[in-house]
Amino acid sequence: MSKIKKLIAQYCPEGVEWKTLGDVVKITTGQKPNLVFEIKKFAFSYINAGLEPSGSVSVSNTVGDTITIPSRGQGGAGYVGYQLKDFWCGPLCYRINSIVSFARTKFIFYYLKENQQQIVDLRKTGSIPAVNKTDLSAVKIPIPPLPVQEEIVNILDKFTALEGELEGELEARKHQYEYYRNQLLSFEGKDVEWKTLGEVCLKTNNIKWKENVGKEYNYIDLSAVNRDNNQIEDLQIITSENAPSRAQQIVKTDDIIFGTTRPTLKRYAIVRSDLDEQICSTGFCVLRPNQNLILPNFLFFILKSQLFFNYVENNQEGAGYPAISNTKVKNFQYPVPSLEEQERIVAILDKFDALVNDISVGLPAEIAARRQQYEYYRRKLLTFEPLAVAQ
Repeated sequence: MSKIKKLIAQYCPEGVEWKTLGDVVKITTGQKPNLVFEIKKFAFSYINAGLEPSGSVSVSNTVGDTITIPSRGQGGAGYVGYQLKDFWCGPLCYRINSIVSFARTKFIFYYLKENQQQIVDLRKTGSIPAVNKTDLSAVKIPIPPLPVQEEIVNILDKFTALEGELEGELEARKHQYEYYRNQLLSFEGKDVEWKTLGEVCLKTNNIKWKENVGKEYNYIDLSAVNRDNNQIEDLQIITSENAPSRAQQIVKTDDIIFGTTRPTLKRYAIVRSDLDEQICSTGFCVLRPNQNLILPNFLFFILKSQLFFNYVENNQEGAGYPAISNTKVKNFQYPVPSLEEQERIVAILDKFDALVNDISVGLPAEIAARRQQYEYYRRKLLTFEPLAVAQ
């Protein structure tokens, strides 16, 4: 029998008591910092409505060992986070701490994270999704004895640490891959002709909705491009009746789409064959490679190069909502070697790319397996029988 089973048999063989969240924690919101905050510059994270920190600040207003749940927002409302270190909590985020001696904040976090969907389902629909504090307080959670809580936290912390180590190693390999990719694509000292993207790409066209009444299309919005794996996901089905105003551009197989709104977020993807003749947002620059001059995958790797990123960073306009025009994207110049040399480079980079991004091989596969194992044990560890009530 495992240690956790022994502890349960010793301390709670008849089940555990359940309480509402509001009985055991204090739920408050923070404030907007009255100072300038910047990404990754200051010591304390600014946690507000998003899934990731909104920036950083030089002071904190909340101590570590705190659960955070954004109270409002399209992407983050209801998603459970945990802040180990002191941070600044914003006005659109709940901060949650145990106020009783018999419940550990970290245990409560793990339970809420395991039951994430229950919290997300509390969101009130509307123009901006929101989680009501009263509804959140009413969520019921199990409260096993402290030795059981502490052992569960200990086990799950070890899983989290191991996953963090693997992700750290993967991040290091990604940096190594990016270094070699930039070296391969530099062509320094080589006699290679430089061309603009406009010179190696074909013209594209927009849909005429009046001529396509009643037809259904897959719509690729900016949010449909997964920035982690550069895949197109979460498509919407649209017609002439419900198409957003930005649903205008027709894409074809092997087109490369690049998000020109907030362009340094690196939203780019190759259009799959099943999305041929579908529609994408005008928030993308659609690059259709002339395959007599440039291979689609080679063009894709150009967009992933440091040289292109630097160009975009220097040519975007607008402080609050930066963007780069299609014209400026197509004016970007890059060395374009022969098709044979492009094939050689693409073959090398595809192998590197698979090692750091393909979830079926290497470290990504190991991380995926560990994550599945972690989720399995977390589910088992956080499943409790309620304490029987005497009749």
